[in-house]
Amino acid sequence: MLLFALPAICDERSEELKSGYYHMYNLDFTAAQAVFDSYKSAHPDDPLGPVSSASAYLFSEFNRLKILQLELFADNDKFDERKKEEADPEIKKKFDKELASVDDLAAKKMAASPTDRNAMFAVVLANGLRGDYAAMIEKKNFAGLKMMKRSRAMAENLLETYPDCYDAYLAVGVENYLLSLEPAPFRWILRIGGAQTDRQTGLKKLHLTAEKGYYLAPYARLLLAVAAMRDKDNATAKELLGELAAEFPSNDLLQKELARVSLAKTPKSGD
Repeated sequence: MLLFALPAICDERSEELKSGYYHMYNLDFTAAQAVFDSYKSAHPDDPLGPVSSASAYLFSEFNRLKILQLELFADNDKFDERKKEEADPEIKKKFDKELASVDDLAAKKMAASPTDRNAMFAVVLANGLRGDYAAMIEKKNFAGLKMMKRSRAMAENLLETYPDCYDAYLAVGVENYLLSLEPAPFRWILRIGGAQTDRQTGLKKLHLTAEKGYYLAPYARLLLAVAAMRDKDNATAKELLGELAAEFPSNDLLQKELARVSLAKTPKSGD
């Protein structure tokens, strides 16, 4: 099993939030929202509360629309051919409301203290969530890319002051790894626009979050499993998915993906 470090972002309240993320990764969104609602009530000025609620709303939509199937991300053709999904308008309203609350609370925090750790991290997450919704549900890839860049830029600002905020490395890793998969001419255009497209940097940052993150370590491990699947490294994908399936036993998607990878043939050397 991977070891989890406890970065300084975690204060005496973090275990409560972490339990909500556990329920979310276990696909128990009702329990996750109950934890996040309790946290928001107890700490109404902390933007990590509403951004966590927004995360659960987005993951619940991903689960309902079957967007979390890893095969979709491991195959370029399947990803490019994915259809625009029919979003739940009520969930979208709740999602947007939580993110508006994040914007308001984070702005107030950073007006008083420009390097407020929780506020900066909440903005990193909020921009990432907006990008995911735009790209994966609305199929607005360029809007998703714009928000991804914002998330990465804020993450870098956060990490300059708090290099031990290992969850924030995820935003840097995601942009670099995902955009490294684009054709070379497009990567060149993206770099001109300020995007980062280095594959090895992306994987390195994802490993940092996977090994030392707090809230987002399981998500980083899931992304590394996808990367392994893309590389036809079924042994690594099986190991990562096996750990996640054991940690989150109610997540039937992980069980299915583990079974599928376990049945896949490992390419012979030189193939």
